[in-house]
Amino acid sequence: MSQDHFHVHGPHDHEMEHAVHSGDPLAGRIAMMTAIFATIGALFGYMAGATQNDALLSKNEAAIRTLEASDQWNFYQAKSSKQNLAELGATLTTGEPQARYLQEIERYKKEKDEIMTAAKKLEDAGKEANKKSAAAMHVHHRWAQAMTLIQIAIALAAITILTRNKAIGIGAVCVGIVSIAIGGLAFVHV
Repeated sequence: MSQDHFHVHGPHDHEMEHAVHSGDPLAGRIAMMTAIFATIGALFGYMAGATQNDALLSKNEAAIRTLEASDQWNFYQAKSSKQNLAELGATLTTGEPQARYLQEIERYKKEKDEIMTAAKKLEDAGKEANKKSAAAMHVHHRWAQAMTLIQIAIALAAITILTRNKAIGIGAVCVGIVSIAIGGLAFVHV
């Protein structure tokens, strides 16, 4: 404590400070392990956020393509209705009006084919974007699991310093290893 200032810190900080000044090798190793775990955890947290954003962007893309496909199918339906009316007109008329209706029928058929092709492309694009979103969410969950476990490992390391229980320290290392393994799975998109 300084001469003019009052200094307060938590039990973990006090134990770490005491351990560093006492030359306790266990505390030094645990402090180093905690720093490494915190760094890895920061990376896991960043990757979890990035993959979640990718998943949301892909999901938005899927929604946009699905809406565009729906618009195309509505347009297709309108052309079908016009074609049906032209067919009715061709049936009820003869001569030049009938010829005009027959031309309209062919035009509507051609337009419907073009619209159907566009609608199916948009549907396929929407399905592909949904698949990308699902894959990104799966990876996001892996990163989030890894992040949760690394936080548990850090907490166990703090408990190890406070209790001097080496078994808890071994548990912290094991949880940290599992976390890193899950992070590895996320990295390779498994």
